Amino acid sequence: MALSTTSFAFFKLQARLLSSKTPSSKNSPRSNLPVLLEASKGVSSVCQPLPPDRPLWFPGSSPPDWLDGSLPGDFGFDPLGLGSDPELLRWFSQAELMHGRWAMLAVAGILIPECLAKLGLVEGFSWYDAGAREYFADPLTLFVAQMAMMGWVEGRRWADLVRPGSADIEPKFPNRESATPDVGYPGGLWFDPLQWGRGSPQPVMVLRTKEIKNGRLAMLAFMGFWFQAIYTKEGPLDNLMHHVADPGHCNIFSAFSSH
Repeated sequence: MALSTTSFAFFKLQARLLSSKTPSSKNSPRSNLPVLLEASKGVSSVCQPLPPDRPLWFPGSSPPDWLDGSLPGDFGFDPLGLGSDPELLRWFSQAELMHGRWAMLAVAGILIPECLAKLGLVEGFSWYDAGAREYFADPLTLFVAQMAMMGWVEGRRWADLVRPGSADIEPKFPNRESATPDVGYPGGLWFDPLQWGRGSPQPVMVLRTKEIKNGRLAMLAFMGFWFQAIYTKEGPLDNLMHHVADPGHCNIFSAFSSH
């Protein structure tokens, strides 16, 4: 939490410095500096805004002016106006994307070992107390190693957010066109070997919308797993089996009534 708060404050300071130091003259040598305030238009360099009749979270409602459909998963939902600041809109969109990807990995990391435990391939699996188990190294060593590796990756991602394309590791080939830098979607040989994320904007937007939808669902699923582990002391598959066997008594309301 402290790390995310500090990085957010640095992001705000960086954006203000860049916007204040960039003069209005187009001939200035500083005019090529990345100005982070240009967010509501052209947040993605690949996707294009959807038409006005795009699906909305509430049929018949009017989306805010700053949600023009250029962001994947944009259904015009921002009742508190949190994205009215273009700088924050860009930050929030990237934060949601990364949280969704982490949540999808977390859900897979919970369900797959639990399935293997049901099949008898692993023993004593419990994702909720996995951090208290003994591993090949002591907890402090694992924590420092994890912070170092994740810090390096997050630093590279931060650099790409501030200056898109600066963290590009794509190998260059003379007969192959380089992918357009797009923050949050590195693509290329390492992250998109089948080139699904390249081509016309419409199919790219469809794929990215599916990803953000799955990410949002995974974030809700992880919250459900966490809730179940606290109140039922069981994993998601066990809770699912109990619910299917007796949905009238094994549900979210029974968790509150029994504690």
